[in-house]
Amino acid sequence: MTEHIDSVKTYALVFAGLIFLTVATTAVAFVDLGPFSVVVALVIAVCKMLLVALFFMHLRHSTRLTKLVVVGGLLWLGILLVLTMSDMVTRGALGVPGR
Repeated sequence: MTEHIDSVKTYALVFAGLIFLTVATTAVAFVDLGPFSVVVALVIAVCKMLLVALFFMHLRHSTRLTKLVVVGGLLWLGILLVLTMSDMVTRGALGVPGR
């Protein structure tokens, strides 16, 4: 397997993107978006995760098997997040006796 070396400019741009997304996450925390606050925060977090995985973990230049393992892990993470969110959404849907 050959090593691919990214330029310092690429890493600087990725760093600037991560800083921008971190500021966006903080800004979203102060804006009342109602139930969409969590969704927007998760979308920003996924964008940051993709930047780190693709550039700092060098997944852009890795083998197909490595990419398949990463996609499988992300699919599993997505399933767990959907199950967690569905549990949180349905909390309180059934009335508690005595309240």
